Amino acid sequence: MENILQAFLKNAERLGKKPCFRYKEEGIWKDISWQQAGERVFAVARGLLSLGVKKGDKIAIFSKTRAEWTLCDLAILSVGAVTVPIYQSNTGEQAAYILGDSDAVIVIVEDLNQLEKIEQRLSGLSKIQKVILITGQKRGEKITTLTEIEKKGSLTRDDWEKGINTIRSKDLCSLVYTSGTTGPPKGAMLAHRNFVASSEACCRLVSMGTDDVGLLFLPLAHILGRVIQFYQIYQGFVHAYAESVDKLIDNLGETRPHFFVSVPRIFEKVYERVQAQVQAGSPLKKAIFAWAVAVGQQASRRLQAKKRIGPSLFLKRELATLLVFQKMKKRLGGRLRYAISGGAPLSKEIAEFLHAAGILVLEGYGLTETTAANNCNTPDSYKFGTVGRPVYALEEKIAPDGEILIRGDQVFQGYYKNPEASREVLTPDGWFHSGDIGVIDEDGFLTITDRKKDIIVTAGGKNIAPQNLENILKTIPYVSQAMVHGDRRKYLSALITLNQEVVETYARNTGIQFKQFRELTIHPKIYHLIQQAIEDKNKNLASYETIKKFVILESDFTQETGELTPTLKVKRKFVSEKYKEVLAKLYQE
Repeated sequence: MENILQAFLKNAERLGKKPCFRYKEEGIWKDISWQQAGERVFAVARGLLSLGVKKGDKIAIFSKTRAEWTLCDLAILSVGAVTVPIYQSNTGEQAAYILGDSDAVIVIVEDLNQLEKIEQRLSGLSKIQKVILITGQKRGEKITTLTEIEKKGSLTRDDWEKGINTIRSKDLCSLVYTSGTTGPPKGAMLAHRNFVASSEACCRLVSMGTDDVGLLFLPLAHILGRVIQFYQIYQGFVHAYAESVDKLIDNLGETRPHFFVSVPRIFEKVYERVQAQVQAGSPLKKAIFAWAVAVGQQASRRLQAKKRIGPSLFLKRELATLLVFQKMKKRLGGRLRYAISGGAPLSKEIAEFLHAAGILVLEGYGLTETTAANNCNTPDSYKFGTVGRPVYALEEKIAPDGEILIRGDQVFQGYYKNPEASREVLTPDGWFHSGDIGVIDEDGFLTITDRKKDIIVTAGGKNIAPQNLENILKTIPYVSQAMVHGDRRKYLSALITLNQEVVETYARNTGIQFKQFRELTIHPKIYHLIQQAIEDKNKNLASYETIKKFVILESDFTQETGELTPTLKVKRKFVSEKYKEVLAKLYQE
């Protein structure tokens, strides 16, 4: 297969009136069939061609994840053009940079709110010929609507399909901009073959039938969300589009997916919510919960070792599910076979806890430059704390300095208009330098230690992976976020944010008086509580890995305040700069 569009056409014909996409409108979940999706993609493609779009033209999409995102993406690619995703959360300045750097000729924006971010900057973007609103009204000649575009053009369906078959696997498919944590964002050039290879790899990892449902909520500007979008197109199951991250739990219960992909922060929040409910419970409920977790962990360990669960343990696990875990599984829809976690390391403790509750989370690993799917655990072969084996047809090795090197059809073509940066990460024989440090065990499972650039080197010369320590700290029920600091310092320190629900419950149960949550962040008893919890974690760490000092921040890290990326990872450089004075005080003698 040369391109994803060929799979889309095949499934549109094969599956016809079966549901393809599911979305919520005015409180009601509605379906778009495969046949309807094919008709709408054709209509948008025809309209784009009527605007003069040519093969290789760049068209940006500035929107949240929604069905129209996918329909527009497929339409863009079907006429040989190149999709340039922009995060919904990007500022006008960030969006304008990507529009300019990518040489975009059209930008599709979600609504008037997104339009306002870039409208005043359009005069400086001379290559932008048209702005298309997914929702909203037409404004003059330059700003039109998706509805209007779908009415334009004279291309026939036959000619459109013939054009799709001329798109070669080596042709540029998308420019996906990296986060730019070490400078301006770079546009990773991904060809059609990259997405075909990643889709084929996904099909070999997890099996989904045409009646199965996946829930999509990751940003489609993020490579992982995009790959899962194409996997659905390739495999032919139903994709439900979540309303938002805030409504994710509600949407899981409503759509009852068999499968979904998430970043670790969502699983951490599920874990935190459960811990909060346990803290608020009676001593009897706490005892039952502890028993159920112990039973679940016993069953989990046998399953991990590929051993049978005996009759006695089976009955205990059924009772634990009935008494404790059934409600949690129902909140996730009740049909979940497995979930995949990617984008950042998932705590082994949280993965094991969820498995004990009967929820299998398979951790994977990938990057923008390698089209997301590099490694993944599978339902038949998994090890918690690892990201699994390499996917089908991908080569992987560890460099002498511990860096993970990757080669195969999923590796990108280089950075757009940036040959120097491309040469820094791509060797002449095709190996991509990931920038990640890892180890491969005797069974071929990869464990990610940290980002190479994030490794902390202490004043004593010890190399420390902060993400591992942060994941350990985040298993403390009272902790929401943690960032470990200590490069070129004598010891490690940490910035801590509190899990508001759990801490407020603790305060009420122990008689700590407060009117506002902020008071608890500076309360001596809460500080002592966190200190004790950190000291308990320190007992299982090497002396140079222990957290010697910490500070509790008044508010949690958020996207809005700049500390988190759109996929909820901590922006280490930004946070270090924002709290540099706070961190400096932790090292005063």
